[in-house]
Amino acid sequence: MVDDWRPTAALETLRERARLLARVRAFFADRGVLEVETPVLGHGGSTDVHLASLSAEATTPVGRQRLWLQTSPEFHMKRLLAAGSGPIFQLARSFRDGEVGRRHNLEFTMLEWYRPGLDLDQLIEETATLVSTVLGRDLGQSRRRRYRELFRESLAIDPFTVPLEMLRRLAGQRGGLDMANSDREGCLDLLMSLEIEPYLGRASLDVVVDYPASQAALARHHRDPEDGAWVASRFELYLEGLELANGYDELTDAEEQAARFAADNAARRAAGLPEVDVDHRLLAALVSGMPEGSGVALGLDRLIQLALGKQSVAEVMAFATSRC
Repeated sequence: MVDDWRPTAALETLRERARLLARVRAFFADRGVLEVETPVLGHGGSTDVHLASLSAEATTPVGRQRLWLQTSPEFHMKRLLAAGSGPIFQLARSFRDGEVGRRHNLEFTMLEWYRPGLDLDQLIEETATLVSTVLGRDLGQSRRRRYRELFRESLAIDPFTVPLEMLRRLAGQRGGLDMANSDREGCLDLLMSLEIEPYLGRASLDVVVDYPASQAALARHHRDPEDGAWVASRFELYLEGLELANGYDELTDAEEQAARFAADNAARRAAGLPEVDVDHRLLAALVSGMPEGSGVALGLDRLIQLALGKQSVAEVMAFATSRC
């Protein structure tokens, strides 16, 4: 306990971190993307069933209210887009309860940016260029990997059609857990993390596309060319077994977004989880009109961890949760 006041990162590492942050800012300055700052607190949180938002009681101009620590700056940044900001980026403090480990910390830095007018393919290329720039090396041509094909190659199942009971048995066997009451998404997430993710991005940047429509979150849907099934218009980028970035062809339909928030909270109730307040100001911004385009969130601590050859994100943070 005597030395637990010390930083979890070496001072030289923090100097290197500052250098890499400057590289990120220069990358976006060269492209005319505006840096913004938005609140850490919001009146709405993430309704995503697989995320745990933190909240706090605070005295506000209208009295005592529950405010939510943001799991990402997405909602506030989309309100800026609707107000006419144009392309924007942010280095944002973000919070997710229960996320602790070598690759996780309750509080972390999210690099998030939005590009009105850019399609998903263009954003994938920009994200790959940003990663190469921060790492300071040429990563070569990225590979596109379809979610469905990854499951077929690694586990010999079609994640879209495999019966739930079979999926539960497989997830339980591979994870050594009781998955008897788990939903399809929980089983797929477990299998993805254990059986597929560790092998992605070993030879080059891997970009996973065409996720199930149920994993679209705030992304649009499109048809799978294979059989017409609805899939999410999103991607995740992997390097050396680490998921670094999650990008969307952004949903701009306010009614559809409201329906997804309601469905999320219904799923939370069914799972015995607390409901999360919906961000009604985001919905109002979508009604007003958010420009079509794409956006991506990148775990900056993970990227810095890779750039500096560290074993955990705690080693690139001044004070990880264990010492905050």
